[in-house]
Amino acid sequence: MTYILLYVDDIILTMSSNVLLQSIMSFLAAEFAMKDLGPLSYFLGIAVTQHASGLFLCQHKYAEEIIELADMTSCKHATTLVDNKAKLSVSSGSPYEGPTHYRSLAGTLQYLTFFRPDISYAVQ
Repeated sequence: MTYILLYVDDIILTMSSNVLLQSIMSFLAAEFAMKDLGPLSYFLGIAVTQHASGLFLCQHKYAEEIIELADMTSCKHATTLVDNKAKLSVSSGSPYEGPTHYRSLAGTLQYLTFFRPDISYAVQ
């Protein structure tokens, strides 16, 4: 069995046999510039840890990178995500300097909701 996951210039190859894996890697290396980074550990913001029972996927590091990008490392965390009855006001914090930075943060948070659907309401 063979699985090939491809996203832009990142690729994950997994096969049922190491011989098949080496064969496909050689074939691809003849056509494309590639380098083998070894066993999968981090891909598209997802940390991957292999256990006997399967794979453990985690986005803790990715979430921390978002907090740094938003310059919110000194903020206190909350045990609940958001008060859904709270009213936002124009004066509740300083705006981001440009729409590009805001859009980037919104996009990274939306990507994070694929693994954490419980934060979807807060991200919207």
